Amino acid sequence: EVPGLSGLLEGALRPGHFRGVSTVVTKLFNLVQPDVACFGQKDYQQLAVIRQLVQDLNMPLEVIGVPIVRAEDGLALSSRNGYLSEQQRAIAPTIYQLLKQAEQQLHEGYALAQVLESISNQLTQAGFVVDYVEARQTNLQPIAQFDRNVVLFVAAKLGTTRLIDNLQVDFKT
Repeated sequence: EVPGLSGLLEGALRPGHFRGVSTVVTKLFNLVQPDVACFGQKDYQQLAVIRQLVQDLNMPLEVIGVPIVRAEDGLALSSRNGYLSEQQRAIAPTIYQLLKQAEQQLHEGYALAQVLESISNQLTQAGFVVDYVEARQTNLQPIAQFDRNVVLFVAAKLGTTRLIDNLQVDFKT
């Protein structure tokens, strides 16, 4: 388990999930002894947990985050997308559209809390059941003062399909 990261966001909704991920990945790394391991940024928290795990256990390997692969309409590619009906599939890209809109609003100086609330409200209006819409520091810690780069996180159900996505918003210093 990776204290400080495993119980946040997805971990709060799925207790024990990251303990399982950490155990399986540790066993795999011990068996294979890789120099490099690549994990998708779509599961940003999982990537952060694995990076911290590797650091905590002094494993001699580099963990590389692979950018999110998206469909032309912006939907983050996932095997879960196959569970969406045709109508739901047409609505699903709303998550990414709202994340991109939020990025623009944050760059324009909108208040972070207002932007997050807007995403949640618009997702609900589009037919999603929102699990969370949050902003965190790039290390997943809560934002004490909004003056630096953040990652916006969304987890929401559309019908019975649970979708997750995120977007890193960078601010030049």
